[in-house]
Amino acid sequence: MFGGGYVGLVTGACFADLGHDVVIRDVVPERIEQLRAGEIPIYEPGLEQVVERNRERLQFTLEIDEVVDDAEFLYIAVGTPPTPSGDADLHYVWTVIDQLPQELPGRPVVVMKSTVPVGTGEAVRRRLDARGLTHVGYVSNPEFLAEGSAVRDFMNPDRIVVGSFDPDDGERVVGLHRGLETEVVRTDVQSAELVKLAANAFLSTRISFINEIANVCDLVGADVVDVAKGVGLDHRLGPHFLKAGIGFGGSCFPKDVTALKQLAGNSGYQFMLLQAVWEVNELQKRRVVQKLQKHLGSLHGKRIALLGLAFKPNTDDMREAPSRVIAYRLLSEGAEVRAWDPVAHPGDLPGIELAETVLDAVRGADAAVIVTEWPELATLPTPEVREAMAQPLIIDGRNLLDPVAAREAGFAYEGIGRPRHATTPNPSHREELRT
Repeated sequence: MFGGGYVGLVTGACFADLGHDVVIRDVVPERIEQLRAGEIPIYEPGLEQVVERNRERLQFTLEIDEVVDDAEFLYIAVGTPPTPSGDADLHYVWTVIDQLPQELPGRPVVVMKSTVPVGTGEAVRRRLDARGLTHVGYVSNPEFLAEGSAVRDFMNPDRIVVGSFDPDDGERVVGLHRGLETEVVRTDVQSAELVKLAANAFLSTRISFINEIANVCDLVGADVVDVAKGVGLDHRLGPHFLKAGIGFGGSCFPKDVTALKQLAGNSGYQFMLLQAVWEVNELQKRRVVQKLQKHLGSLHGKRIALLGLAFKPNTDDMREAPSRVIAYRLLSEGAEVRAWDPVAHPGDLPGIELAETVLDAVRGADAAVIVTEWPELATLPTPEVREAMAQPLIIDGRNLLDPVAAREAGFAYEGIGRPRHATTPNPSHREELRT
C-alpha cells in the first residue's frame, strides 16, 4: 500500500482484517514511527482497534523494496490535490510508478485507490509499458470511504467498483474482497475512474440544493427540516444528503467537484450545474456572518465562539473545513474569535484562540456558532452556558438544536432555513397515524 493517510491506512488495515498480509509504505518518517509504535496518526473511529488486532499481518515501512517484495497487488493511495488550474496533481502517483523496480516477479497488479482524472489509467498503462513493465496489470478500484465511518464503510460497502484492462486482473482484485457482501460493478477503467467523481459531485449537488431551499425558507417562513423530510420520503429521492447547513468541506467533495468540472472544461464542455453547486457552497459559509450581523450589527470588537472546527464530526480533518472561511471572515470584520473542537486542534489558524471546553469557548461571547454537529453540542442551551455568555445568541449552522427548546431556555436562536415557530415533531405522531 503506497500511502499511509486516511485512505491507505484504513484500506490496508481492513484488508489485513480480511486475512491478507499488508505492507504500508509512507514517505513521512514521523508517521511510520507512530504506526510502528502502535499510535494512529489520524482520528478515525474503530481504526485503532482494527490495526491492533492485525499487528501480525501489518507492516509499516519507508523503503520501496519492502513494499514491493513478493507483492501480488500494488495499491496506490497517495494524495492527488488540486493544482492552481483545478486539475489533479498526479505528482505522487507518477513518483510511485517511476519507483517500481524493473524486476517485479509474477504478474503484480497496480491498483489505483487515489481519486484521479479519467484517462489516468491509460496514461499509467503507457508509462508501465514504456518502462518494460508490460507484465504488470492495472486496475481502477475507487474508494468510497467517508471520514468518521471509514472502517464501517469498507466492511459494509454499498458497492465495489472494479475497472480493468484485463478481465483476469479485475477478477483478482474482486477476490481480495471475498467475505464482503455487496454488489460488484465490473467495468472499463475510464468508467470506474468517473464513478467516484460523479458520485461525489451528485452528493455535493444535493447539499447545495437543500441549502438553496433553506435560504428560500428563511425568506418565506417555511421550515427546511420539514421540507427535507417531505422530499426525502419520496422513494425516488430518498433522505440522504438533504440536511441544510453551512456547506460541505473535507478532502473529497470540493476537490472532486472541481476535478469533474475541470475534466469537462478540458474536454470542451462547460459543466454549468457544478459551477452553480460550487458557488452556492462558497456563499453558504458566508451567510453565517450575515446572520450574526443581523443580530449584533457591526461585529467589530464582538467576541464570537466557533463550536466545531473539523469539516464533519468524528474526524480531525480540517481540509476545506467551513470553519476556516467563517473564522477568517469574522476576523476581517474585526471580531474576536475563540474556537472549540474535541479532536481537531489546528495550529494554522492565526488570530484564533483555542478553548479546552465548550464552556471556556462561550464565556464572555456575544454569540456562539455551531459549525460542526458534534454530539456534545446537542445539549448546548443550558443555564450554565447562558449565564457564561455576554449575549445568549446561538447561530446553529447545522440545525442541530430544537429552535423552540433553545428559545425557551433563554437564548436568541437562528438556524439555517428554520422559522421562529419551528420545533422538532413528536416522534409518536407517525405511530398515531398508523394506529
